Amino acid sequence: MRVGKVVGSAAEAVADVGDGASLAVGGFGLCGVPSVLIAALHEKGSRDLRVVSNNCGVDGRGLGLLLAEGRIARAMGSYIGENKELARRYLSGEIEVELVPQGTLAERLRAGGCGIPAFYTPAGVGTLVAEGGLPWRYAADGSVAVASPAKEVREFGGVPHVLEESITTDFALVRAAKGDRYGNLVFDRSARNFNPLAAMAGRVTIAEVEELCELDPDEVHLPGVFVRRVVALTPEQAADKHVEKRTVRA
Repeated sequence: MRVGKVVGSAAEAVADVGDGASLAVGGFGLCGVPSVLIAALHEKGSRDLRVVSNNCGVDGRGLGLLLAEGRIARAMGSYIGENKELARRYLSGEIEVELVPQGTLAERLRAGGCGIPAFYTPAGVGTLVAEGGLPWRYAADGSVAVASPAKEVREFGGVPHVLEESITTDFALVRAAKGDRYGNLVFDRSARNFNPLAAMAGRVTIAEVEELCELDPDEVHLPGVFVRRVVALTPEQAADKHVEKRTVRA
């Protein structure tokens, strides 16, 4: 039985994420990644997913779980990063990748959530971002099969700006430190990265929360109007966090 927007399990929360769905996924590296929801989606077996996220996880963790089995058909993000499997699949033509300047990606998600169809930004002017020609997909022989199109450039105050379209997706998967039954969310420190923006962009946003509790309205980072489903994590799930690299200094 549901209590507000709270659902019984991660599997139930992602049950209608079908093949070919588009997903906005929060997190930065492995910080703030909705790992329980990703694992549930991995278990469900959905394929041909179109993912928008700052990066595509790392090998074996985060979105890397879906990537390793060829479940992701297209990835939009700002950083390939430490994920060797993403680089391999991209260069061999197995996945389409759209690289976007990080600030532009953040604003495209926010604009989508606010109902703004497009905006102008100086980021990318004079580069292939604006002029087109960035390889989105390679052919098996290494040639470019799909390239980015040219974008409109317009001057404001004598400064050229490129037109960028906003992003909305079928679903969004995010992780929060705290949440209530109405879907209001609080994020912890640097985990408040792409999570609020991804949540705004999803038509159906699913949040895994480390602590389900009552929230003071002044605490709320993201209002529940953007969130459709909430999954309360167990203490073990909440504590299961990873980093890409650990540095130990004497």
